[in-house]
Amino acid sequence: MSQELSAQTLIDLPVTEAWAKLRDISLAHNYVPGIVKTVIVSENSEGPGASRYVYRNGKSYIQETVEEWHEGKGFLIRLHRGDKPAPPFRKAWFRYALEGNDSGQTLFTATLEYEMPWGRLGDWLGRRMAGVVGATLADVAIAMKLYYETGQPTTAAALKAYTARPDATPAAVQTASGRSP
Repeated sequence: MSQELSAQTLIDLPVTEAWAKLRDISLAHNYVPGIVKTVIVSENSEGPGASRYVYRNGKSYIQETVEEWHEGKGFLIRLHRGDKPAPPFRKAWFRYALEGNDSGQTLFTATLEYEMPWGRLGDWLGRRMAGVVGATLADVAIAMKLYYETGQPTTAAALKAYTARPDATPAAVQTASGRSP
């Protein structure tokens, strides 16, 4: 069974400006906590088939390949390593979605959908991971907000300082299961 978790936050930019940043898939290391480098590994740098390696350190990476591209609105990427799924998943996708509002702001939604291997044990483990995955998605959403609004890469210290502010708006996390991308 698949698990799906989402986090949302409001970015103080018009959707056209947010899309101009989101469409550049080489920028992930500026707003995904724990990612230190992003390298485009495909001929095309946007649209279906565009692919990148995102590195946690000098050697450890996950490959992400765009499967759906919705101009001005977002995209769906598959997480993998070559022909194999990204560990520990049997299948995993990440959706970036933008929606503008009448106030000149953009609602950003980050969604991770995944399936675990190992049958019922994997289903149980996938449900147990939901809290950690949800917290990570919330961090991605807030880090993206900070990067988009300031133009400065979001550090762990900046993320911690923002979330500790009394006026900080936390990312809303939603959980669903049994969905397909």
